[in-house]
Amino acid sequence: MKKIINLLFFAILCLNSHAQTENNTVEKETKTTNGATISLNEESYDFGKIPQGKPVHHIFVVQNSGKIEFKLDNVQASCGCTTPTWEKEKIIPVGGSSDIKVGYNAAAEGPFTKSITITYNTNQSKVITIKGEVWRTPAASAPENTGIKELKD
Repeated sequence: MKKIINLLFFAILCLNSHAQTENNTVEKETKTTNGATISLNEESYDFGKIPQGKPVHHIFVVQNSGKIEFKLDNVQASCGCTTPTWEKEKIIPVGGSSDIKVGYNAAAEGPFTKSITITYNTNQSKVITIKGEVWRTPAASAPENTGIKELKD
């Protein structure tokens, strides 16, 4: 009798485990096959060397290359020195596009790499990056050129 009960318990445990695995598989397929796909004109942009204190901007173009329309739910930068702007309520039709303008406040000297996360279609995301190097601007203006007086005379 104990063997039958143990065998029955083991069979129920196996069936329950198999059912949970099938449910998880279906959820993953739903998340990845809903038809919303974005493509970008570029996933990274290098500003190169920029002077300290001069904010810079770059525009990333997002295109709907999927099968359904969607909107950009959020565009979040990794820090406060990077500011993305986009049309928050714009629905991007299949084949359509929209712009994300990313600004960087070049206050701190040195190299930088910042990531920006684009969230679309409620739960999908894509990461883009900006990078560059901020060089320190001189503390004082350039010295007066005395040679100009000689040329004028």
